[in-house]
Amino acid sequence: MNATTITIGTIAAVISLFCWALFLRGVWTMVRAIAQGQRVDSSRYFPILPRLWTMLKEFVGHTRMVKFRTVGWAHWLVMFGFLIGAIFWFEAYGQIFDPHFHWPVIGAWNIYIFADEVLGLGTVIGITVLMIIRQLNHPRVPERLSRFSGSRFGAAYFVEWVVLLEGLGMVFVKTFKISAGLEDPPIWTSFFTHYFAQLFEGSSEYWVTGAAVIKLMSGMIWLAVVGSNIDWGVAWHRFAAFFNIYLKREADGGVALGAAKPMMSAGKVLDMETADPDVDAFGAGKAEDFSWKAWLDFTTCTECGRCQSQCPAWNTGKPLSPKLLIMSLRDHAQAKAPYLIAGGRTDMGGDEVGLVDADGNPDEAKLAKIPEAARAEAARKLVGESAGTGAIDGELGAVIDTETLWSCTTCGACVEQCPVDIEHVDHIIDMRRYQVLIESDFPTELAGMFKNLENKGNPWGQNSSARTNWIDEMDIEIPVFGQDVESFEGFEYLFWVGCAGAYEDRAKKTTKAVAELLDIAAVNFLVLGEGETCTGDSARRAGNEFLFQMLAQQNIEMMNEVFSTAPQQRKKIVVTCAHCFNALGNEYPQLGAKYEVVHHTQLLNRLVREKRLVPVAPLGEGVTYHDPCYLGRHNKVYDAPRELMAASGSNLREMPRHGERSMCCGAGGARMWMEEQIGKRINIDRVDEALDTLGDKIGGDVPQKVATGCPFCRVMLTDGVTARTSGTENEGKVEVVDVAQLLLESVTRGAPEVKRGGRFLGPIPKPAPEPEPEPEEEKAPAAAAASAGATTEAKPKPKVGLGMKGGKKPGAAKAAPADSGETASGDAAAAEKKPAAKGFGMKGGKKPGAAASSAPAPAADAGSTETGSTEAAAAEKKPAAKGFGMKGGKKPGAAAKSAAPAPAEQESSAAVADAATESGETSGAPKKAAAKGFAMSGGKKPMKKPGGAAKAPAQPNAAAADAGVTAPAENQVDDADSAPDAAATADTESAGSVSAVTEASTAKAKGFGMAAGKKRPGAKAAAAAAPAAPATAPETTPTAPAEEPTAPEAPPTAPETTSTAPEETATAPAEEPTAPAEDETPAASSDGSASNGSTSDDRTIGEVGASKAKGFGLAAGKKRPGHRS
Repeated sequence: MNATTITIGTIAAVISLFCWALFLRGVWTMVRAIAQGQRVDSSRYFPILPRLWTMLKEFVGHTRMVKFRTVGWAHWLVMFGFLIGAIFWFEAYGQIFDPHFHWPVIGAWNIYIFADEVLGLGTVIGITVLMIIRQLNHPRVPERLSRFSGSRFGAAYFVEWVVLLEGLGMVFVKTFKISAGLEDPPIWTSFFTHYFAQLFEGSSEYWVTGAAVIKLMSGMIWLAVVGSNIDWGVAWHRFAAFFNIYLKREADGGVALGAAKPMMSAGKVLDMETADPDVDAFGAGKAEDFSWKAWLDFTTCTECGRCQSQCPAWNTGKPLSPKLLIMSLRDHAQAKAPYLIAGGRTDMGGDEVGLVDADGNPDEAKLAKIPEAARAEAARKLVGESAGTGAIDGELGAVIDTETLWSCTTCGACVEQCPVDIEHVDHIIDMRRYQVLIESDFPTELAGMFKNLENKGNPWGQNSSARTNWIDEMDIEIPVFGQDVESFEGFEYLFWVGCAGAYEDRAKKTTKAVAELLDIAAVNFLVLGEGETCTGDSARRAGNEFLFQMLAQQNIEMMNEVFSTAPQQRKKIVVTCAHCFNALGNEYPQLGAKYEVVHHTQLLNRLVREKRLVPVAPLGEGVTYHDPCYLGRHNKVYDAPRELMAASGSNLREMPRHGERSMCCGAGGARMWMEEQIGKRINIDRVDEALDTLGDKIGGDVPQKVATGCPFCRVMLTDGVTARTSGTENEGKVEVVDVAQLLLESVTRGAPEVKRGGRFLGPIPKPAPEPEPEPEEEKAPAAAAASAGATTEAKPKPKVGLGMKGGKKPGAAKAAPADSGETASGDAAAAEKKPAAKGFGMKGGKKPGAAASSAPAPAADAGSTETGSTEAAAAEKKPAAKGFGMKGGKKPGAAAKSAAPAPAEQESSAAVADAATESGETSGAPKKAAAKGFAMSGGKKPMKKPGGAAKAPAQPNAAAADAGVTAPAENQVDDADSAPDAAATADTESAGSVSAVTEASTAKAKGFGMAAGKKRPGAKAAAAAAPAAPATAPETTPTAPAEEPTAPEAPPTAPETTSTAPEETATAPAEEPTAPAEDETPAASSDGSASNGSTSDDRTIGEVGASKAKGFGLAAGKKRPGHRS
């Protein structure tokens, strides 16, 4: 230390104090400006430890920066050089006075000297790489290809050169110490400077002081300049990023995706019941309407342009750049801050309400003290048609252009890539909320969508009655809550179909594919049908928060009713729409509704792993996969769809932009309902990428496919493929499909007789009631029946339509009705004495909650009246019915079974009548054990293989021939109010076709239990066909089919089928040996107990041959329950 070093040191120290003052003033100004934002809720601060841990991980691990790998490690070196290097930087205060100076104690440690070496070199190397990258991506290349387009290069260059000088200062101070002989550390601690110092051997001590001054003063200049420019995010992020990461929206460390931020004002969530527009801020219409966390977001932006490089709007020529939007908001907020700090405020009309005198007039004296630039900035609109700084009628243009605001698809690519956790999407939605709820200024296309959502509950404006149309096109029975079932008990999943899945033709293919796969896998599910409305995703993303809340509350009420009897862990929903998946799983919990929501690709993937779905043939087709934004980025579901495609044998080719960097299809953010007027259409850009990826695969014999997992994406991509291939050689050679369709095709290809799983039994066991002892004469036939039904073979794939025996396939000609028999005159008289039908008005039906009768429905006569005195007598003896009490009906939620092949038209109706007569049963038959499940007589059993011989009818009871038409009395559990319901009125069995069909002349119908030849419910009646050959009177006498076979020695001639649920096969015969002979349980009846909690042995409901009615067991011509006539 000498006079020279003391002088130099003193001057540097004084300058540094002045620089520190400027910097601290800038910090105070920034803090005061940020404080002008709205309060935030306390969840931003807590829990403390998890948030601190998240901040530490992102800081040390650089988990956000490494998404751009080279930039990530280079920035890591610079960051540690700046933060930890500050220790060596402050050491310069001593070195400018004394070249020998180092920190006491630790300064002499070899590890300290080594750290000085590493940090100095790391800073120089890291910042050099970053400077090169900035130049390689300079906007001198076409602007939209540069992520730095629009960034402030002056500020960036200043920061980069100062960092470089600081790093070089650390290296040269150590080098000159070694060359001047002031220290001689081990070579391993100075692996670079030891050799570099040899170039300056014999240097003076003053060189150390000079290097220390450069190291110190470079930092001081940086502090002074940055403190005077609080809008330099490229510099301020060094400090603000720590707070921004800690205060991020998701306490678990996730990015601000998934659920949209609730609309808040002054730290409280607004709802449509209590919100007051005169007090609360509906969204963000002014800078001060944003929360202070949003202001911190604006300040923290580093202008790196990662968000811009990934934005689908920016990359297709739209005016939106997430980076430029945040920069514009930051510049506006900081410029307006002096006005806000002084107390200035304006109302929605633009009148001053903050700085006013006692009479409420603007206080001009106080306003005059505010800088003119701040007052002019305060008068600017936040969103308007004329963005920029050009004067219009003496006023500045709007901060954000309208087209910029509405170009966002809310895909979340910007949020996913931001290294400092800025919440771009939340801020955009907040501005949209103000435009919609306060200004009523939004794209005209959205007006129709809002109206449809309010009036019809779906954006297409379709009637709710059409939500179940897709069910009518299925060959399996799908229970609808409120129509077919009244409780979720026993079901495993609520299948949320969604608006697109119910109304949009392309999306309906996905819906039907998923339903069929769930049926094959024995998953027990139901749907809401007309009770379902839009989740409100599009409304919320478009800014109509209150419409979203209205739709959400309506759905929550409905689902609470569905899940009223289910424990929390059983409230499971499966959805096919990524937007519904996000809304139900992430946004409805904000309103107090918590469910376990899974995407169909997740559930199907699990079923494949559990071997409940087995792809039997590889597709081998070229497929590329498009990640839906609301499935991938918003919910991190990337693997499940790809694993499904791999399982289905697809040859997957990934597009360049996939996974978390996947390109949006253009449908999100309510853009599905708006036209693109500027730039290239986003879906076209994505389709171009998909077609380039498939490349040489297109044009072959096998159509190539673009797979996805969202109906919105499918619509957009299909439109794009059509636009790109129409009129070209590739037209029709590229198809857009859902992943579920690929799996279904793989499961069913090459396997025309897919094994059906029936219904999943579910984890809600219920103790089965003890069966009543049966007469000794029934035990032997019961044992024989059990052994016959223990093993079955694969049954044929169900026919399309309702699977009714004798019913026509949709689009096919109607089968000719059989000839009718004589009408039993006693039936009409007995019908008049029957009580009025309840429930669905079905014969044998019951009102919900009553016990079902297991007695079969009497046969229909020529006049479609099914009455008889003997039937009335038998009905009086029937115990109370349970379930729906429908003859031949299947338990709601159970898998539909294949319809038996319709009998040949030339088959003699007399033969059928004879068989029916022989299997008759008297009303005095011994009582059987109580039927379980829905206690429906004639439950479904495996059909005979097509072409096989029909099962021989059971030996007739001697008394049956004399009984005529007599329903067997079964011993059921009595229900007080269901006794009158067990007997339905005659008019509930009225015919809907021209020629009546009797059960004596044809086999009992499958599906909904309609007689052969009857028209399908809702279908137009076909012209009556020529009647079959008339039968003799004794053979056409209506006779109830036998349900108590007494001839076990007659084995079935048709091959049996094996159930796809092996764990449930033949459990009924093994566990209930005393079941009546009627209750012959096929192995394929694995569908039963999950619907009402009973086990598989509760459903030993049999039938004779394939003649028993299936489905709901409705009489011929009756409409399906829950459907409008």
